[in-house]
Amino acid sequence: MVAVAERSKHAGGTDGPEAVKERLEAFGAEVLAEATNRPVQQANGGLYLRGLLEEGGRKSLEPMVARLGGEADYESLQNFLAVSPWDPAAVLRATAERVTPEIEVEAWVLDDTGFPKDGKRSPGVKRQYSGTLGKIGNCQVGVSVHAVGAKGTAPLGWALYLPEEWCSDADRRRAAKIPDDVAFKTKPELGVELIERAAGWSVPKAPVLGDCAYGENTDLRRRLDGAGSEYVLSISAQVAVFAPEANFEVPERKGKTGRPPSRPEPDRKPESIGKLIERIGEAGAQTVAFRDGPDSEPVTSRFVFVRVRASHEWQKRPSPPPEEWLIAEWPEGAEAPTDYWLSNLPADTEPKRLARLARMRWKIELDYRQLKGELGLDHYEGRSYLGWHHHTALVTAAHGFLTLERLHPKARRPA
Repeated sequence: MVAVAERSKHAGGTDGPEAVKERLEAFGAEVLAEATNRPVQQANGGLYLRGLLEEGGRKSLEPMVARLGGEADYESLQNFLAVSPWDPAAVLRATAERVTPEIEVEAWVLDDTGFPKDGKRSPGVKRQYSGTLGKIGNCQVGVSVHAVGAKGTAPLGWALYLPEEWCSDADRRRAAKIPDDVAFKTKPELGVELIERAAGWSVPKAPVLGDCAYGENTDLRRRLDGAGSEYVLSISAQVAVFAPEANFEVPERKGKTGRPPSRPEPDRKPESIGKLIERIGEAGAQTVAFRDGPDSEPVTSRFVFVRVRASHEWQKRPSPPPEEWLIAEWPEGAEAPTDYWLSNLPADTEPKRLARLARMRWKIELDYRQLKGELGLDHYEGRSYLGWHHHTALVTAAHGFLTLERLHPKARRPA
């Protein structure tokens, strides 16, 4: 616990390693309580958390056990991580409900990240694009959702993406201990399920942010909206929408026989958002401060805000598509907008809030950096599907503990 104690010291605290260790033990017992029901599980969970937080470059099981000395048994910890049937979602929930009230949550960010891997036996591994690598490489991909706030971040859920060839290969599934009820799901499907699960917890709700891979998925937007979740999601300039001036009306019956029309139809065709914003022009842009920069100086950019209706499969709807915000960032001096977003926030939402949420997604990179760089999120070397989810849940708990230590380095943390 020396590393954590040093952090507390630099943050203005005075506690030594023993005091930090006691707080970690109490925190670990709290977040593991619902997930585990045997003393050996509680003990191994606490040891694993300590191992993640101890100084040391590699946070895989063998070097962690070596650093923990005689307190940890490798076989017991290996069984706890890869085989023992405790619920990682319960750890995630307990951690989130403990940490999110402290960080002034402003948004939930949906994203995915790569876990570079050698070989072919780790669940979900294949040659696929990884943002971590910046190219196609041999890796796993994990989908995650994170609460981000003014005072920190908190992961809310993890799901391992399983490519279709993995889901259809019985031998590989069996070797990786993939449960029979786990079927192929796209990354947006996995992401929206994580959001729906976390929405049932006692955590602050906030608009969901995501890149184009999620924002351009119509089913994801529809499910979020149907569940009452707000969103500000990135889209590309090629996405088609109905312009603000489009009117939907039920057409008159053309003949004297047959059922009269009942579905409203638009009086014009949809157009790409790139063409729409080009038609509006720079005159429609306004300068908005979207965050505080160094020395609390406001950071500004120019944005266009316009109410539109998404056009995807509008013919299948019994009523016109709902109005949404189209947000386009058009920086001063740029020939065209650089980014676009769709949002279902209310029509009276202030431009400053829309711009702030649109430009907040970058905070997820800070989360991944700490989770991987300090806590070994991508260091799991096992070949167990359950073990991957156990590891990510425990890394999340360690991350939560560090967040609370940073926010409350001296005083006893609120219960």
